[in-house]
Amino acid sequence: MTEPLVRVEGLTVAYRGVRVVDAVSFTIEASGSYGLVGESGSGKSTAAGTLTASLGPDADVRATTIDVDGSDVLALRGERLRRFRRDVVAVVHQEPGLALNPTMPVGRQVAEVLRAIGAGHREAEVRTVEAFTRVGLPDPDTIGVRYPHELSGGQQQRVAIAMALVSRPRLLVLDEPTTGLDSTVEAGIMALIDELREETGFATLLISHNLPLVAAHCDRVGVLRRGVLVEEGSAAAVLGAPSDPYTVQLVEALPDITAGKAARGTTDDEVLVRVRGLRKEYDGAVALDGIDLDLHRGEILGVVGESGSGKTTFGRALAGLVRHDGTITTAASPDDDRGRRTRSARSDDRGRRTPPVQVVFQNADASLNPRRTVRQVLGRAIRLLGGEGSAEDLAARVGLDAEVLDRRPAQLSGGQKQRVAIARAFAGPVPLVVCDEPTSALDVSVQARILDLVLDLQRTTGTTCVFVSHDLAVVRRVADRIAVIDAGRIVDVVPAERLFDEGRHPRTRELVEAAFDLRRRAGLVAPVPGGVVDA
Repeated sequence: MTEPLVRVEGLTVAYRGVRVVDAVSFTIEASGSYGLVGESGSGKSTAAGTLTASLGPDADVRATTIDVDGSDVLALRGERLRRFRRDVVAVVHQEPGLALNPTMPVGRQVAEVLRAIGAGHREAEVRTVEAFTRVGLPDPDTIGVRYPHELSGGQQQRVAIAMALVSRPRLLVLDEPTTGLDSTVEAGIMALIDELREETGFATLLISHNLPLVAAHCDRVGVLRRGVLVEEGSAAAVLGAPSDPYTVQLVEALPDITAGKAARGTTDDEVLVRVRGLRKEYDGAVALDGIDLDLHRGEILGVVGESGSGKTTFGRALAGLVRHDGTITTAASPDDDRGRRTRSARSDDRGRRTPPVQVVFQNADASLNPRRTVRQVLGRAIRLLGGEGSAEDLAARVGLDAEVLDRRPAQLSGGQKQRVAIARAFAGPVPLVVCDEPTSALDVSVQARILDLVLDLQRTTGTTCVFVSHDLAVVRRVADRIAVIDAGRIVDVVPAERLFDEGRHPRTRELVEAAFDLRRRAGLVAPVPGGVVDA
């Protein structure tokens, strides 16, 4: 019987005496795939970090065994450790924007990896284009000259995956690798990784809050809760018929793609936002191509589409964060003829101007001031938006304990940060809130609570929301209508509950079929209503 490629026994990790991983053991066979799931802060990424010896000097790492492809990881130092990281392991991180060098074109970054493992200059160029083609990047022959900030989040992630795969590692650690990807691209990327895993024999460790993804692409699954492995076994057994109450809770929190919005708010026939001929280009590349759309007061519009389709650019245009051609007019703040948002004409009772649009971004870390406490962030938002009550009142509305008010963002969990960002957006009578992937980085149980929070706030305030997401199950849970964007154009706008029956555009069908296929493979969904997808 062959030895497993990865063997971890009795792994314990502590920071300043506090255990964050506690006596964890697991193995991964060659060509095998292992999934680690659990809530934010459960120890998933910390456990994975021990396999690459990348936790830093503050981590107290102890284990009976940490062996990867015959290497005793705890004993590696200096040049041996550098060779191990170059030849044996590769990591795809959740935030590609932080993993990629912002000062270097993405093609050069991938070619640099290839040259480090011995490829010549011309070979590195050819293999870079091949790698971009395999991960589904558009224009693979030319996209390499672009910088990370010129790519969408999903495109950045595909570059990071290409960079990891070209080194042909023995172990590929995937830390939330498809967070920013839509269902069709996600399916393609994971199919590619599965294919290469079978072909070359490397093992994968997949860390994800996406339970259908883990169930569909992992042989075995471990469930971490507060650093303890509470359940382990085959993916079908653990996620299909969980025995531990915590695993049951995670599975039950998974959004049901067949369910519509739980409770619909009151919408108005009045048009709050009118979009006509909206167009945006980046260095000659068309991001938005002549969008016409009406948003009604009090509705939630879900916006879905492939990575790079223009979803985020559309949301940013509505928020006045990018210059554009065409017009966006609102009852609160008209545009001028050049498509550049003017200052709000709306004032509160004290004569102060209030912004007509607020935004909840995907990455709360990047949108919150790291120097301000939660109390300062919320208090400032109440003052600027003409809200009522105190920071304590607002925190309570979004389910934040009073004890977090004097903490700064770095001292909060991912779910707490996102609650602060949502509270800030709803701190006053703002007519329009744009939510740009606000739950994509959160585990399923926290995600469910955040979605319920957004729905509750929207219902009580009557605010119009634009909810941008790549996750169809999430969008159907919150939206009244769903708009599908493809290559910068809106190709479908349908009521959320009739998406499967009335969403007939080929791009809509692809997104729906990919989402259902993943859940069906994982054994977590029945056939699609309306016959959009064959059973």
